[in-house]
Amino acid sequence: MSQVLLVVDRPEDWSPFYPSDQVITFDQYLQIESQLKPDQRVRVINLCKDYSYLSDGYYCSLLSEARHHHVIPSIRTLNDLSNPQLYQLQLHALSGKLDKTFRDIQPGQELLITSYFGIVSEPALQALARFLFERFPCPILQARITRNAAKWEISELSLRTQQSLNDQEQTEFANALESFSARVWAPKRQTRGARYDLAILVDPEEKLPPSDKVALKKFVQAGKKLGVDVELITSADYMRLPEFDALFIRETTAIDHHTYRFAKKAEAEGLVVMDDPTSILRCTNKIYLADLFATHKVPAPKTHILRREHPEDIDSIIESLGLPIVVKIPDGSFSRGVEKAKTRDELEQTLQGLFRQSSLLLAQEYIYTDYDWRIGVLNNKPLFACRYYMVKNHWQIYQHGSSKTASGGFDTLPTFEVPKSVLQAALKATRPIGNGFYGVDIKEKDGKAYVIEVNDNPNVDSRVEDLYLGSELYMLIMQEFVRRIEENKRGN
Repeated sequence: MSQVLLVVDRPEDWSPFYPSDQVITFDQYLQIESQLKPDQRVRVINLCKDYSYLSDGYYCSLLSEARHHHVIPSIRTLNDLSNPQLYQLQLHALSGKLDKTFRDIQPGQELLITSYFGIVSEPALQALARFLFERFPCPILQARITRNAAKWEISELSLRTQQSLNDQEQTEFANALESFSARVWAPKRQTRGARYDLAILVDPEEKLPPSDKVALKKFVQAGKKLGVDVELITSADYMRLPEFDALFIRETTAIDHHTYRFAKKAEAEGLVVMDDPTSILRCTNKIYLADLFATHKVPAPKTHILRREHPEDIDSIIESLGLPIVVKIPDGSFSRGVEKAKTRDELEQTLQGLFRQSSLLLAQEYIYTDYDWRIGVLNNKPLFACRYYMVKNHWQIYQHGSSKTASGGFDTLPTFEVPKSVLQAALKATRPIGNGFYGVDIKEKDGKAYVIEVNDNPNVDSRVEDLYLGSELYMLIMQEFVRRIEENKRGN
């Protein structure tokens, strides 16, 4: 379990706020190492009044990192915010967001925004505050926003101290701190026998999540049997990651998405994470997978990579791949962004439509099968096997309508009943990607396997993927987490 410490310069610095045993002075923090339990995880919120180089505030963050305590602000954040050239490098992606947020404000005005642990009172500014907090985690961040001739921009970022706040700001700070880390006010529930803490990242509103609610409960139960305290977290818990030993992503991943940022932060904090950011990067882009399959001679359908700036000769594509042809955007999921063209005219129209979404597309030969194999692979070993059948009168296993999504039937089999060629293709496809948890989609025709794609966070739903192994499937996945956590701790 982790302990939260709030470090101030003097006890009276905390006098405007509710008393807490977790508030200590910097002098006390210097002596606290001997009072902590071995291997206890500690989070430090550095509230010293001076963060400048070689000040007490600077040394507080520096010593926290030397002690492997998780601290905000970190030394990197202090250094970045001390130099505009460093923090401006991370603000390029904000240009469009700023123009959209402040479109109703006249040019020439200047705005000063203060956020507390990434929280602001104005709902319209919350996305901006969250963006800045994830990149510059600190208790109080002030942003000066101005508009030049062309666009809005952040002209200055600076740290504010808790001691500089007025009465209203102190109230906002206290509310944000309570929201950010309730552990300051109430201790974490104790789980008997829990050796490790594992977070499962979910989106309660996701329509097609990788695991349903029953499956998530089974992961929690399996963890409990192994001495792992499993907690479901959401995108709002980004800064809580240091509290855990491992992160399991059970939300559809994407690169320009919080799931990838969660994986990156978890990896940077030394957590075991599945799937890791490298696997997400490699699996979420079909262009990358197509090139990877070609390089490693993974059996796959014939594929052409098409560029918007250099239109291909449609007749030569048809001659190479035949008709119909499947066209895909690189980052589609659950059959979205995948179209089938039966004629030359349909192919031309399909390319025009999908090129509006991506500068590169995949054109692939169409291989008809009644079902697709899904082989679950964990640590380069086959874990489960399913056959997903096509939706009736449709060529895919999912059919997205205006109001609902239809899916075909399925069979769940033991891996020893899967054709050898299918298992071999699945393992050959995942080895170049990593040793994480993957779902390999494969078509089988005339005894030959064709890998369609590798998914970095495969579905594990109750009474589907677990139909053969039952609770053992969840135990096997949790056991792999425990193995990696223990290996990680031995390495440290």
